[in-house]
Amino acid sequence: MPILLVIVTGLAVALYLLTWRIATRRETAPATGAAPAPALDRGAALLGAALLAHAAALYVNIDAGAGFRFGFAPALSATLWVGMAMLWFEGLSVRIDALRAVMVPIAVVAVVLPLFFPGSDFGAERGQPLFLPHLLVGTLAYGVLMLAALHATLMTAAERSLHGSLPGGLALFSRWLEDLPPLLVLERILFRFIATGFVLLTLTAASGVLFSEQVFGRPLRFDHKTVFTLIAWLLFGALLLGRHFRGWRGRTALRLTIAGFMVLLLAYVGSRFVLEVLLQRT
Repeated sequence: MPILLVIVTGLAVALYLLTWRIATRRETAPATGAAPAPALDRGAALLGAALLAHAAALYVNIDAGAGFRFGFAPALSATLWVGMAMLWFEGLSVRIDALRAVMVPIAVVAVVLPLFFPGSDFGAERGQPLFLPHLLVGTLAYGVLMLAALHATLMTAAERSLHGSLPGGLALFSRWLEDLPPLLVLERILFRFIATGFVLLTLTAASGVLFSEQVFGRPLRFDHKTVFTLIAWLLFGALLLGRHFRGWRGRTALRLTIAGFMVLLLAYVGSRFVLEVLLQRT
């Protein structure tokens, strides 16, 4: 295990934990009436530094000398990086402490996983012209739609809190929910994520068809990854069409968003996990 990878991963974890501490401090400290802006500024700066360290850890793990390593853990880590980066930009204009508090611990786990599961060597595929663009667009699609799924989960919790049906054990979390923007604003942000993610997923599927033709000599392989990706694409496409023509919103939109991302997660991260961890195959 490269010592540089351990160092940058540890730095990313430390910065993420400091970010999480600042995001949650306002909810655990007694109210003093002081303005929260400095803490928010420090949180944004720490999150930006954590993203840089996280990106460095990804680069060191994936760029293995003359090779190219990738698998379920680097894919999950890259997905979380994209989601956290979008969250950082979104947080510049909208207060989303609750979403940050939820995502940062997940990002900590994701940035550590490649230390134990570095992935397989894709050095041969790296020379294919469409391999890196396909990988980049696919990771962006995963990241944006993952953020949409977490956003939908948070909206579901906020709606239950509004109606007083949130379980009593989540009282601390309910205090975070009180600082969220109105549900209509959150819904607008959600569909912005979904529309962006759907475009990226469409590009991923299209580039995947071309890449498959280059490598395997046929335009489409109906393996688990292809089937799950197409199912997710249909779910998100149906959701956007339903929103435009039928005015779908509320719980219907939230459930379809979460279901679509769970299917998408099985497309690559899930299949690579089964191959690399359960079946011990590359």
